[in-house]
Amino acid sequence: MDKHLKIIPVSRIFTDISYVVPIYQRNYAWGEMQIEQLIEDIDSSINDSNKNYFLGNLIVNQTDNNVYEVIDGQQRLTTLFLLETYLGMNLAKDALKFEAREKSNRTLHMINIGNKGELLEELVSVEIIEGSQIIDNYFNTKDIDKNEVRKKLEKVFLVRVQVPQGIDLNHYFEIMNTRGEQLELHEIAKAKFLEVLETEHDKKTAALIWDKCSDMDSYIQMNFDPKLRKALFTKNWTSIKDNIGDFDSVREYVPNDEDDINSVPLIEILKNKQLLNNGVSKDEVENERFESTISFPNFLLQVNAVIAKLGEEDSTLDDKHFLNNLSWAWEDADRAKNFLYHMLKCRVLFDKYILKREFARDYKETGKWSLQRLEKYSDAKGDKPKYVGTFGDDDSQKNKQIRTLQSCLRVTYTSPKTMHWISLVLAKLLENESCDIIEILEDYCKTKVLNSNFEEASGFGFERIVFTYLDYLLYKDGYSYLDKEIISPMRDDWQFQFRSSIEHFQPQNPVVGEDWESDDLNGFGNLALITVSGNSKFSNLPPAGKISSYPSIIEQSLKLKIMKELVTLDDEGWTEAKASKHKEEMFLLLKKEY
Repeated sequence: MDKHLKIIPVSRIFTDISYVVPIYQRNYAWGEMQIEQLIEDIDSSINDSNKNYFLGNLIVNQTDNNVYEVIDGQQRLTTLFLLETYLGMNLAKDALKFEAREKSNRTLHMINIGNKGELLEELVSVEIIEGSQIIDNYFNTKDIDKNEVRKKLEKVFLVRVQVPQGIDLNHYFEIMNTRGEQLELHEIAKAKFLEVLETEHDKKTAALIWDKCSDMDSYIQMNFDPKLRKALFTKNWTSIKDNIGDFDSVREYVPNDEDDINSVPLIEILKNKQLLNNGVSKDEVENERFESTISFPNFLLQVNAVIAKLGEEDSTLDDKHFLNNLSWAWEDADRAKNFLYHMLKCRVLFDKYILKREFARDYKETGKWSLQRLEKYSDAKGDKPKYVGTFGDDDSQKNKQIRTLQSCLRVTYTSPKTMHWISLVLAKLLENESCDIIEILEDYCKTKVLNSNFEEASGFGFERIVFTYLDYLLYKDGYSYLDKEIISPMRDDWQFQFRSSIEHFQPQNPVVGEDWESDDLNGFGNLALITVSGNSKFSNLPPAGKISSYPSIIEQSLKLKIMKELVTLDDEGWTEAKASKHKEEMFLLLKKEY
């Protein structure tokens, strides 16, 4: 084996080894989705076989005996440090350090010695603390056996790559993060599709569809040059024209120039990563306003699932076997054309009917949920895009309801491989664009809630969908108690946040007061779903203290807002009797759906 490469089991990645993250790298930034995806990959990768599983590369520069500077892979490495610390594994004293970042180092040391949470917030790295809490919450919620995960880490490997001596590390790191050195799987898939197409005109059409669809953060119409946009889309730009019914009808409008990139051997296209010039003028380029729910590779798997659903089959959204999942589609030219056309069609429907995050005006920094379609308007300078509510006005009842229902699912099923609701909606829209999306998604949620066996669950055993769908119902219909309106229907000042932490309103380890019986403490009436950071701030405060100290956290959950009102209803505060009655009423709301 190359002396610069070493295959290391993740279980021993921190054994007698120290890693230093240099100052020119960004701080730890992984959130719930990335952390949970890593744990799921580890937990599920070798369930069905005894084969080893590779997590990827860790690129380093050795600076001393058993001391390595991390060039690429620090987000994954830091998460593995937090995971192995949580699992109680044997780590070197200074297994991981950040150069010139005392908060990060203080936090890592605190976590390593088991004193998490004792320092003031201004003295610690909040991002690292939250990462640790996400791991803790995930294991509690999923009821995962720590010993099993420890065993699996012995069969999960990283490839540690030593960079050549004397290299300019700042320059190398910059290249790694702006261009990338590995061929993306979706680029390999693109080459496979192009290979089976017979003519240069077909190849050019396929490459054009592929490249326009690959930019997920702008509306697909704006990725085409004005001439093609006019040819392919309706007069107001909102839909594909009726006469564009297959791949060949798209090809009719694509210029058949011989002098184009598809005359170059495919391997050269991939090496150089050349793209077709999309011909969009600077005036038409959208600002970084929208963020897609999923990435382009995950969108390809969604299209694959849509085609399978149209044939009354099912298809996995797991990207672990990405190329195998798609391989049927490049077996011959007809299948390739069918897939590529559906990709374009699905992309138009996706932009129009699946919510995004929008970063504009008052939400330029934080973002908000957006369900809008692109529509053309004209002024003295020509045709331009505008964004209007998909179902009438952006603040219309129907648009708000569907947007909130989709965001309910988005924050519940955060991993792309669990977002089956997207392919379900797209498949129904392909069959009939006038289908009832509310009915489709409410039925999907009801089935998930029912299958969770929520009436028998307790504590961390409740699935997230039970909390999020309940909050959707409270949002939709509102809630009153003793003739007092606590939650108004369709309120404009509330939206779903990424919440994953089950909060015990009456704490498990109260600072003051008596402990509750287990059934009441872990009953649904005493629980709410909030953010990890919110859970950390609530800590072991009594309910009254949580209400007075952190009103913004109370607002994260409509269920929790009801619980707050019950506390302030009289002088008794939060009692087992109130929690029990609240549970019965919330269960009645959920069961009424059936």
